[in-house]
Amino acid sequence: MMNKENGLLTKNGVSLLIPFIMITSCFALWGFANDVTSPMVKAFSKIFRMSVTEGALVQVAFYLGYFVMAFPAALFIQKYSFKAGVLTGLGLYATGALLFIPAKFAGIYYPFLLAYFIMTCGLSFLETSCNPYIYCMGSDETATQRLNLAQAFNPIGAVSGMYVAMYCVQARINPLSSAERATLPAEEFNAIKDADLGVLIQPYVFIGLFIVLLFFAIKFTKMPMTGDTHTGKKLTQSLKELFRMKNYREGVVAQFFYIGAQVTCWTFIIQYGTHILMSEGMGETEAEILSQKFNIAALLLFTFSRFICTWFLKYIQPGRLLSILAVLGTIATAGVILLTNRGGLYCLVIISGCMSLMFPTIYGIALRGVGDNVKIGGAGLIMSILGGSVFPPVQAGIIDWGGTLLGLPATNISFVIPLICFIVVAAYGHRAYIRHNIKHDYNV
Repeated sequence: MMNKENGLLTKNGVSLLIPFIMITSCFALWGFANDVTSPMVKAFSKIFRMSVTEGALVQVAFYLGYFVMAFPAALFIQKYSFKAGVLTGLGLYATGALLFIPAKFAGIYYPFLLAYFIMTCGLSFLETSCNPYIYCMGSDETATQRLNLAQAFNPIGAVSGMYVAMYCVQARINPLSSAERATLPAEEFNAIKDADLGVLIQPYVFIGLFIVLLFFAIKFTKMPMTGDTHTGKKLTQSLKELFRMKNYREGVVAQFFYIGAQVTCWTFIIQYGTHILMSEGMGETEAEILSQKFNIAALLLFTFSRFICTWFLKYIQPGRLLSILAVLGTIATAGVILLTNRGGLYCLVIISGCMSLMFPTIYGIALRGVGDNVKIGGAGLIMSILGGSVFPPVQAGIIDWGGTLLGLPATNISFVIPLICFIVVAAYGHRAYIRHNIKHDYNV
């Protein structure tokens, strides 16, 4: 039972509500970045007349930044502070977002990939700083619940990103289909491309300017030093200690596969929905917009489910709840694969409800018992976001293959990728439950 000195949002008798709110706002901001970007795979493919695989390079560049910057971010906050890490992350985020302006004037694809990479280097700094910062803001007993509460605001930003992508980008770019664009003469195509890019960059420019304001707000606000201990321990020693813990090692692997499932399900819902709806006779643009509405419905369910699941954590052990939701996610993904009508789209929406708890719960479980290695441990879990860079090109390659297997189209077959991912997460949740409730040992 927690005491008044250390609770959900208190540490040593001091209320951390205001710092919690300010850091939690960053969770919404990277949620916005993630989910305004996923629909851009389809938009870039159309604007530049590329394949799905080439368009998926957006996700490669986006999630590669997480992998590259996670350990440098951890070493930075270990040397300085969580607040310094947050400010650095916001600075890189704003820089990457504002680089969309020169990328638009260049008029070619690859400068956008560079802008995404720099932006997500900032997101890596933010996640490496904010997740353990929230984790340390209160008692150890409530750490997973507190992290889930903060993460509950991530999908609010994500829903905003989806809404902006649909109504401020997809609905405003030229309605010509990919096939129609392929027949245009170069001059006409370039004029349409330039106009579409002008529409596409607007959300990034506005969010970049907003982040500049938030940067200065946090800079001039007194933030707690909770968790900012400097052990002087070498990185190699911390890594050895961490990777001797099976609970932590397996947590990094589970997080890698979970992010793969999340990104593939949210990225390719547009392709999946467009394929289903066009088979019903709907036009490509209309099908894309309706598919994005399904995507927003998925994010709304994700948001609602996050708050519900955070409440359930009061009564159900995190590992047990994680495994239950992963099994349900596996069943829903099987429905996505086997159904060739709108039922598959409904299953794809249901998956988001199952995913809502997974990231912060895996994160919280994996950090149990790591002691003063929490910053380096958190960095390893953020590096595992690389799964969002690895799995989408594989799934895109299956979609571009375009064949059938056992009568199922390639778009359906491609969802075997998240199916495998959910099986891995379910196994980790079950093992975590056994360790915590039966073995009481994080190394078995």
